[in-house]
Order: sequence, then C-alpha cells, then structure tokens
Amino acid sequence: MADRHTLFPFSAIMGQERMKQALIFNVINPSIGGVLIRGEKGTAKSTAVRSLAALLPERQVIEGCRCNCAPSSAGKLCIECIDGGRTSPATPTKRVPMEVVELPLNATEDRVAGTLDIEKALREGTQQFEPGILARANGNILYVDEVNLLDDHIVDMLLDAAAMGVNHVEREGVSFRHQSRFVLVGTMNPEEGDIRPQLLDRFGIVVDVCAQRDADERMEIVQRRLAYDNDPVSFAQRWTDEDTHVRKAIASAQDRSASITVDTPQLRLASEICIEAGVDGHRADIAIIKTACAKAAFEGRDHTSREDILDAALFALPHRTRRRPFEEATFDHSFLEKWRQ
Repeated sequence: MADRHTLFPFSAIMGQERMKQALIFNVINPSIGGVLIRGEKGTAKSTAVRSLAALLPERQVIEGCRCNCAPSSAGKLCIECIDGGRTSPATPTKRVPMEVVELPLNATEDRVAGTLDIEKALREGTQQFEPGILARANGNILYVDEVNLLDDHIVDMLLDAAAMGVNHVEREGVSFRHQSRFVLVGTMNPEEGDIRPQLLDRFGIVVDVCAQRDADERMEIVQRRLAYDNDPVSFAQRWTDEDTHVRKAIASAQDRSASITVDTPQLRLASEICIEAGVDGHRADIAIIKTACAKAAFEGRDHTSREDILDAALFALPHRTRRRPFEEATFDHSFLEKWRQ
C-alpha cells in the first residue's frame, strides 16, 4: 500500500465530483448513515476513499484499548477499559491516523462482530473478548467493496452498528458491548446483483458513478494516472494546495456541523419532496436534512439554504423511490426542478 503522503491525491480525482461530495458529507457527519456508491469498475471508488482518509486529522484513542475507545467517550467505553481503570482523565492516550478498514467478502459473523470465550466466562467469571472488524473500524472508515454480494445478515449487522454506534455481542447469556462509530462506505456494481430494498433503504445516501464519455476528459484522466505512476511524490506535491484546502474545510465543517440551523421552510421543503417522491418511512427526510447540514458546514455557512435541501435530495432519494418489480432503478433528477423555480 502506498504511503499516506504518496497516495493518489483526492483533489486530482477527476470527473467524480458527486462521489467525492458524498464521501465528504459522511466524514463530516457519519450519522448520515453511510454512502453506497453504485457503478462500473475502474471509476476511482476505492482510490477516492483511501485518498480522503489521508486528508483526515489523526484521532485520539485510549492507549491499550483494543476497541479504539476515544477518551471523549466517557460513559460509553468498552468493558475492558472500564474494568482496566481507563476511565480517568489521566488515562494515557495516543494519536493514530485515520484508517480504511476493509471488510472481506467471506467475512463471518464472528469475524465482523468479534467472539466471546464462553468457557472462560463461565469457568472464571471473566469476559474474554476477541475484537472483530467492527472494533477495528471504530473511529475509522469501514469500506465494503461489492456489498451486494455479502450475506444479508452481515449487511444488516453493519447497518445496525452504523446506525446505533454500538456493537453488541452476546453468546449464551454472556455479552460484550463496545462503541463502533465509523464512516460506512459500500460499493457495488448493479450488474452483479442488487441489494434487498429493506437493506438499501438503510444506507443514508447513494451516488451512481460511471466512466467519463467525453474524450478530452478521459485523456486527462489517463495523463494524470500515468504521471502519478511515473513519479508519485512529485505528482502528489502538485496537488498539495488543493488537498490542504479540502482538509481544512473538512476540519472546520466537523467543528461547525453540530450548530448548523435548519429553518422551518427547509424542513417543510424536505417533507414535501419526500411525499411527492412517494418514499416509505422517514429515513429519506432525515438523510436530506443531515446531508444539507453537512453541505452547509463544508461550504462555511451556519445555516442551510433551499439549494442545500434540493441538492441533498439528489443523494437521499434515488434508492428510495418506489419502482415496480423487475423495473430498472432509475431516478429522474428533473423531478426536483419545480422546486428550483
């Protein structure tokens, strides 16, 4: 794997602006619920995820914690931290870089959630927990390639953890809980199969990607890739200023995101759009508002605008609009034009 400083620069990724926006919004506010990127292979999906992670600030974690507990999570620490006395302000901490944790397709429930030594718990009265992928993902980016090929139960487990921010493992009456807050990024090629609508709806936002159809833009993409392969360090340096701007904007937005205000007209607009789209439940409304707030924060504003709501709807609705069986999943963007006038 390339060094963080010689990864393909995030700002140099060309032609996938909506995908980059979706990733940034989820990093600013992981409670959006994750992003599902749908599209053909070779469209810079994994490159964008790793490049963005390299721009994110280091995290502070409790030293010795196998579940990546943050010192700011007082009251929500894992049992090992509580039993080990790592709850005081004087507990040693360390700073670690943001990591992209990948979930393999053959992952089992135990490998994802972690395992408990039942015999030791019953014999000695102590909990022996072996952390899984969800513990490693805590505070990081969880990247699930070809999520549509995973067992539905595993996908459901990931989405539960992403929504609640907690992983709960229970075996034979013995349980272990730890915080599991992460940025969920799933990718899939629709040609290889779809995800059940019940699971699809639980992803906060969706973005569809495809290769560029303009010859000049395709040429530029190839030239950038060849330049990077020839000299990664020099190529990365050329994009330092642009990446630094993105890094600062994200850090500022993360600090500002909790205080973004949404006026009543924008709340009503989101509701009207969802009613018109005929979506089930209220997940779409919530995703629109949270995405609009992340967009406003990234752009340096303290409140959302009408345009923020309309732009956010383009991310929150495509996978939630109703369709007949065997009908291709498409979303007509012109549906929102009447609200733009």
